[in-house]
Formats: sequence, structure tokens, C-alpha cells
Amino acid sequence: MYAPFTYLKHVREEFTHIVWPTNRTALAHTLVVILIAVIIALIVALMDYVFGAMVSNFVIG
Repeated sequence: MYAPFTYLKHVREEFTHIVWPTNRTALAHTLVVILIAVIIALIVALMDYVFGAMVSNFVIG
């Protein structure tokens, strides 16, 4: 079993292998995620409106 300090040394070594994205790439990916979230929110809102109208029309009508 590794000692805690040996484990942390290995973690630090692994961090040198990480290739961090550029600011431009990170911004582009963030905008894509936000866009997809907005699209999904609009789809869910539309479905909620349609199903709500159907149910209220069924109950009232």
C-alpha cells in the first residue's frame, strides 16, 4: 500500500500529462453546452405547454 505522500507525488506527476484546452476552445465548448441546454429547455417548455393544453382541454371540454 502506498503512503499518502507517495500517492500525492504520483497525482502531481499525472497532472503534468494533462493537456489543458485553450481559452478559445473552452469558450467554444461552453457556448455549445449553453446552446444545447437552451434548446432542450425550449423543447421541454413546448411539450409542457402542449400536454398541459391537451389535459386542460380534456378535463374542461
